[in-house]
Amino acid sequence: MTGRKIPYYTVDAFTDTPFRGNPAAVCVDIDGLSDQAMARNAGEMNLSETAFVYEEGDGGSRRLRWFTPAVEVPLCGHATLASAHVLLRERGAAGPVRFHSLSGPLTVHEEGDRLRLDFPANPPVEGPMPDRLAEALRIAGAEAVFAASGKVALVALASEDEVLSARPDFGTLGRVVLPDGVMGVAVTAPGDDAGVDFVSRFFAPWVGVDEDPVTGVAHTTLTPWWSAVLGRREMEARQRSARGGALTVRERGDRVELVGHAVTVAAGEMVRPR
Repeated sequence: MTGRKIPYYTVDAFTDTPFRGNPAAVCVDIDGLSDQAMARNAGEMNLSETAFVYEEGDGGSRRLRWFTPAVEVPLCGHATLASAHVLLRERGAAGPVRFHSLSGPLTVHEEGDRLRLDFPANPPVEGPMPDRLAEALRIAGAEAVFAASGKVALVALASEDEVLSARPDFGTLGRVVLPDGVMGVAVTAPGDDAGVDFVSRFFAPWVGVDEDPVTGVAHTTLTPWWSAVLGRREMEARQRSARGGALTVRERGDRVELVGHAVTVAAGEMVRPR
């Protein structure tokens, strides 16, 4: 180990209340940090994602990467929100914040006291339910529709109660063969509460995260799906995990906007692996 440390922040995303929403670690001042070291740091943080933010480059864009405790992933919404929150609210950067990533350019704007993510849309296509998926989700008795994009699959159910009552067998679920590139499954239904258009939960044991508290990338697929179903371009979404999270989502053709709060809950320094 070296004496130099990595500054990090823990940020709860898609909430304005500490200890709700989805926590992400955000590491900055990472120049020279190897892929192996990033993976080790993400494993140590043991959150669904740890983000690594590079210094601003030519054109004002920064490289952004995300690691689960198990693998690097091509896109993560809540850790992007958390990263922009750190740059804008903790480190004095000027907005908008522009990132480049494995999923292309990503931009984050301030919208009042919230932040707005501009992400590529991943519209899903209906198809047959993969073998054992309904059984592993323990929704076998439900009438369900399966659809998948290149990153996320969804299982549309009839009611919010069915979403809440899903009790996945994660050992079985992680062995279900999903379409190529799909890293997790959202179960979703219309919302029961006034002003809530749809709800979801997201399961991703394939990448080391059994249930993610609030999942931005899932909403790049859920947004075009529900926009087509409901005939609306702007909707209120709620992720019904134990921690819970709130998003305003907007369908913008080949892009989606995800709008939410973020709050810093911790800051410190981490040992820098060789």
